[in-house]
Amino acid sequence: MRISQAFKFEAAHRLPNVPETHRCRRLHGHSYRVEVQLDGPVDPHTGFVADFFDIEKCFADILAALDHHCLNEVKGLENPTAENIAVWIWDRLKPDLPQVSAVRVYETADCWAEYNGQ
Repeated sequence: MRISQAFKFEAAHRLPNVPETHRCRRLHGHSYRVEVQLDGPVDPHTGFVADFFDIEKCFADILAALDHHCLNEVKGLENPTAENIAVWIWDRLKPDLPQVSAVRVYETADCWAEYNGQ
């Protein structure tokens, strides 16, 4: 079974490793959406793969570190592409939620990156 829970945050960033003429080199902001997917068996007693409230608790510190911050100033996100943000979230979430199978980060409604640990 696969379940997914979404989270939203607002943040600014700039991409330091693109050419100076690239518009994303300048400071700008996004309304990010993160989807955390978990795979696993359904517990016959609870009926859950995982309790959504437990996922929220595990994501709370991550959300606090990202929401309304300049992502370039967050340790480990000096080059905060959607790809790097997805890996950064995975690395912090996976130890507490071993069933995590993918982290998807939307920069816009049309652009996203997904990391599955590989």
